[in-house]
Amino acid sequence: MPNSKNHYSVGQAKADQLIEKLVEFCEPRAEIRDLLREILTTSVKLGLESSHVGEMKLINSSLKEMRYALKVFCAYEDTRRAVIFGSARTPETDPCYRMAMETAKRLTEAGWMTITGAGGGIMEAGNRGAGPDNSFGINISLPFEQQANPYIQGNPRLMHFRYFFTRKLTFMKESHATLLFPGGFGTLDEGYETLTLVQTGKTEPRPILLMEPAGGTYWKSWIQFAERELVRQNLISSDDLSLFERVHDVDEAIRYLQNYYKVFHSMRYIGDQVIVRLHQAPPTELTKKWSQDFADILTQGPMETGSNLPEENGEFPGLPRLSFKFNNKSFARLHQLILRINQDLA
Repeated sequence: MPNSKNHYSVGQAKADQLIEKLVEFCEPRAEIRDLLREILTTSVKLGLESSHVGEMKLINSSLKEMRYALKVFCAYEDTRRAVIFGSARTPETDPCYRMAMETAKRLTEAGWMTITGAGGGIMEAGNRGAGPDNSFGINISLPFEQQANPYIQGNPRLMHFRYFFTRKLTFMKESHATLLFPGGFGTLDEGYETLTLVQTGKTEPRPILLMEPAGGTYWKSWIQFAERELVRQNLISSDDLSLFERVHDVDEAIRYLQNYYKVFHSMRYIGDQVIVRLHQAPPTELTKKWSQDFADILTQGPMETGSNLPEENGEFPGLPRLSFKFNNKSFARLHQLILRINQDLA
């Protein structure tokens, strides 16, 4: 067996040799070879260790759902995508429906694609506004059989999921922005999960917009709750309130999304170091200023500019970098830094 950076194996020579043959058959890139071997090893270990039908069904369905989603989205890696969440019960006559539809339409005009949960209400409005060529639908199988809305039905980018956790993973992994319209438990669940993942650094910073027409009270009431109960009782920090933006206007929403990625491109965590990829290199005086203004999140030395690191596996080699030692806890401040970079380099 070729040398591996790890020693994860079945522990039976015959099985490990067969796994190695399957790895060779797949002809993977060098950087994913060990990962593929681990996936295959886990599958064999599961087959040897588990006889519980329910557990096997769960793992089987989850892996198949994730694999298929990766296949669908892989052709659109270079296109920004926004996920629109909101109530399935919102009627076509509701101003929120019309706002969601117009937002998705404007996203398409701006070169973005739209992802929804494929159901009715706000989800229907999102697919309707984006149009069939710029829509994704990630449907969920429910006891009462949620049907895909007519604007995504039959679309090759419509996916059907059995489990909420794989569905929510796909929403986050395959989107670059989260747009939340008023909704019920499901919308709040998706909103809280997004905020939690960004707040804890389990996903990189992103635009999170709380959207409703002017005069609406849904998000105003929620923000008041967050301020009164969460911040006041020190359950979250006041900085965490900067993770989202309340928006009443479609133009404002599109402008916010476009500005967020105007200079900022993407980010990677490498140990305690943050690598921020940018569309333009910042001048030295700005880097020094950011190091001073965000000294509270730095653990060692100032921010520095440079090129891609070997640990990035060749991702986006032509983009300049901003790197610094991060305290690995102030993720709301990290989001604020991105807003500042976009503002200062606009």
